[in-house]
Amino acid sequence: MKDYIVRATAADAQIRAFAMTSRELVEQARSVHDLSPVVTAALGRFLTAGAMMGSMLKGERDVLTLQIHCDGPVRGLAVTADARANVKGAALEPQVMLPPNALGKLDVGGAVGSGILSVIKDMGLKEPYVGQTQLQTGEIAEDLTYYFATSEQVPSAVGLGVLMEKDNTVKRAGGFIIQLMPFASDETISALEEKLKTMDSVTQILDAGNTPEQLLELLLGGLGLEINDTIPAQYYCDCSRERVERAIISIGKKDIQEMIDDGKPVEVRCQFCDKIYNFDTADLEKMLGEAKAKAKAENQ
Repeated sequence: MKDYIVRATAADAQIRAFAMTSRELVEQARSVHDLSPVVTAALGRFLTAGAMMGSMLKGERDVLTLQIHCDGPVRGLAVTADARANVKGAALEPQVMLPPNALGKLDVGGAVGSGILSVIKDMGLKEPYVGQTQLQTGEIAEDLTYYFATSEQVPSAVGLGVLMEKDNTVKRAGGFIIQLMPFASDETISALEEKLKTMDSVTQILDAGNTPEQLLELLLGGLGLEINDTIPAQYYCDCSRERVERAIISIGKKDIQEMIDDGKPVEVRCQFCDKIYNFDTADLEKMLGEAKAKAKAENQ
């Protein structure tokens, strides 16, 4: 099954909902970064949430960035997504190994620990929107539920899951985000709460062969579920030599001159896709000239 997101409403638009299957993109992230099982689960949940939250963006050029800075052994996670559900991500420590938690599951909360969740939305304005909350459990879904309620004042339920094969590849991955609109009635809220109480985990539902549409049917089927559309999702890195050059130019004349004086080629590895870009002294001298021109223009 290809990765995709279903967008829907229910209860006469009192509820908006998103559900996703993300096995292929999570497996690609695992393969690209050589992730351990517990980091695959942590980053996979974050990627799944990022893709769904990216699909909430209005503008074609809008970009969403999710970051976790934490004291657990994974140290940090970062995910970037756009409105077309292109998503990429990385973990600071990809090879963390931990014993299972008390429930016998991958200990994502132990890998993440305590810290800060940041949500950055670049919507083409002068300054991006930045929301930050304390991590509640480190399990990702609960932390995003808390973020939506406190930072965006949108009561939400977030479910995310990654199920691994015995060979440590990804068997299933996916999730849902259910959000209540401000005009939701008490009856709708109560009905949704009862549904959520009796729900199996996301991975159980997907592993039983259910699609994202069927997942939403299980959650919202008695509440007038209406599927609005589906959009494909993928792990996609948009890095390029030109973008890396711009990044080097942005560090300034002094640092570029030091690279030139060192007399060795510079190797830059993309944190999201591991692609390597090499720049020789001639390349660096060209970038130094551009950095000087940029500095001169800014000082005029």
